[in-house]
Amino acid sequence: MQVVVAGQGYVGLPLAVRVAEVGHRVIGYDVDAARVRQLTAGQSFVEDVSSARLRAVLESATYSATTDDAGLAGFDIAVITVPTPLRDNVPDLTYLEACALTLGAHLRVGGTVVLESTTYPGCTEELLLPILEKASGLRAGMDFLAGFSPERIAPGNKRWSFDGTPKIVSGIDATSLHEIKRFYDGIFQTTVPVSGPKVAELAKLLENTFRLVNISLVNELATLAAPLGVNIWEAIDAAATKPFGFTRFTPGPGAGGHCLPVDPLFLSWKVEQELGVPFRLVQLADDVNRHMPDYVVQRVVDGLRRRGLPIEGSRVLLLGLTYKYNATDLRNSPSARVAELLTGLGADVYGADPNVPEGDISKLNVPRVDANPQEVAAADAVVLLMDHTRFDLTMIEKDAPYVLDCRNRLSGTNVETL
Repeated sequence: MQVVVAGQGYVGLPLAVRVAEVGHRVIGYDVDAARVRQLTAGQSFVEDVSSARLRAVLESATYSATTDDAGLAGFDIAVITVPTPLRDNVPDLTYLEACALTLGAHLRVGGTVVLESTTYPGCTEELLLPILEKASGLRAGMDFLAGFSPERIAPGNKRWSFDGTPKIVSGIDATSLHEIKRFYDGIFQTTVPVSGPKVAELAKLLENTFRLVNISLVNELATLAAPLGVNIWEAIDAAATKPFGFTRFTPGPGAGGHCLPVDPLFLSWKVEQELGVPFRLVQLADDVNRHMPDYVVQRVVDGLRRRGLPIEGSRVLLLGLTYKYNATDLRNSPSARVAELLTGLGADVYGADPNVPEGDISKLNVPRVDANPQEVAAADAVVLLMDHTRFDLTMIEKDAPYVLDCRNRLSGTNVETL
């Protein structure tokens, strides 16, 4: 089967490589020429796809990457994994629209198009299908098949592998569902069929809204527990001993990544557009998380003041800049806002993260240093934003004069927890 995976980013590349590994002929299409050159050279930029795996499918000729849409002609199935970001809390679907036009020009009778990019309920049928029909001159459900199957990428997750995570599948009709399920059955260990694209679209948003709301809950509790004289971490540990009716979430400097700060707002936007009412819980949860960096910075200011130091001119070392534990990804990481706020207050801010590729930390506009004893000891304040395995936590406890620990991993008289 000839498969096109449109978009070779954090979602598309793992899918493309896995599809190639099970024996399909895969074309990884992307408009980013530099990315395509990197992939063609066998260099992966996604942590869950090793360069060795990428080179193996390149050498077997089951995978190739291209920016030339002429190579898409005659595909059996195309999967869309392009970005769907928010711009001022409004979904930006320009990448999706452009991709649909490109695929529609090469769509043949009997072909199948699956959307994996996160979007609002109704997008597959209300936006994607009309573009495909106009570009191809074909009719959805009559001449070609289509559906939605949300991505469930979890970078660095050691418990749930890519193919071991159950895969939700849907189709615009029974035939589409049957063919889409058959395709994904050969890639994933478990598929979960649902009645239609809107259900699958909402299921994806529900998953991440659940996480956002619960993270917001413990984050706000963290800002309230200390003034109440309660250790929030001990309270969470105690609550987590209940074997039912409770899911453990822990505080942090904010929610980052490509899902949590974005996906629930797709749902909030759609509800307001379609029903004319606000999704208040999502809006409140988003507001709480967006202001967690402010709380972190205020804690640093207060901690330095108690030690007789003003924030202006103080040397602050940020440890762990990615949005997720042991990840390499800086997208929407709260560390960027923490760095921005501290710099705005006149602090001398540095960043250390051994997981982040060499050039990426420059995006935060702070100098990069190593998390070694000299740098830790030289800092007036060390902020542990993410507790990567590669950090020497014992050394940080020993050498840092003052630490704000946002992950509850350190102890000592010089350590304060979030």
